[in-house]
Amino acid sequence: ELGWISKVYVNRPAVVRHAEQIKKWKTVKGNWQAAWLLKAVTCIDLTTLSGDDTPSNVQRLCFKAKHPIREDLLKALDMHDKGITAGAVCVYPARVPDAVNTLKAAGCDIPVASVAAGFPSGQTPLETKLAEIRLAVEYGAREIDIVISRSLVLTGQWEGLYEEIRLCRAACGEAHMKTILATGELGSLANVYKASMIAMMAGSDFIKTSTGKEVENATFPVGIVMMRAIKEYYWQTGYKVVGFKPAGGIRTAKEAITWLMLVKEELGVEWLTPELFRLGASSLLGDIEQQIFYHVTGSYALQHELAMA
Repeated sequence: ELGWISKVYVNRPAVVRHAEQIKKWKTVKGNWQAAWLLKAVTCIDLTTLSGDDTPSNVQRLCFKAKHPIREDLLKALDMHDKGITAGAVCVYPARVPDAVNTLKAAGCDIPVASVAAGFPSGQTPLETKLAEIRLAVEYGAREIDIVISRSLVLTGQWEGLYEEIRLCRAACGEAHMKTILATGELGSLANVYKASMIAMMAGSDFIKTSTGKEVENATFPVGIVMMRAIKEYYWQTGYKVVGFKPAGGIRTAKEAITWLMLVKEELGVEWLTPELFRLGASSLLGDIEQQIFYHVTGSYALQHELAMA
């Protein structure tokens, strides 16, 4: 629906002012903080996207996804029997079989997500992107994180962007599709809003800020704009099941809580579930577990006391 796109206007100064206010929000403390952090854990896409990934470090990541917080810490919080796991394990397509087999052997139903469609640059032919998606699904990925061609946004080829995402959605089949907008490379907040709308119109289950490989990744102004797009899409269509995923540069427990609070403010409590909200991160879980360790014991853990992801 190009009529929506042509009318988009973003008041950048107002968005930036709101983002600055978010940074000043007071964080929760005590048991409330522990509860928010455990909620954050269940929404993390525990990720490894390195050129030196091997079956062994993917296996370690999978076991950490199943046991994200030490059992004795969960028992101290009376949360040991609540099924606290990461939201998903995210890897490159070639490592999907390693993750699927490890989680299956561990008797765990955590979904495996795979980046695809020319991640992270998007600079590959469409046929190659679609083939990569189909292979990742064939390998067992239940979630696919595609990345858009930024050039289509920067040159205003909205129908071309729609068609590309639509074809990717079809290639995903039964798998959920998260569309990475790579917002740090889109040039303006208006383009972020428009790309968000196009992605949802084309059937995306999630819209995601970044690949984590750009110079600028998940920021609060971008998050605000994308969530407002989700809200407007819901108002216009009545379709409520588009999720949001900030990714890249989210490393501390405090940042995770702030993102959760922002989602609650902009979209509502119903979005604070793994089905509609994810945090893309690789090192975030370590800081969350460290903060929970401090909450339970009153001191910070030594390096060898917490299992690495």
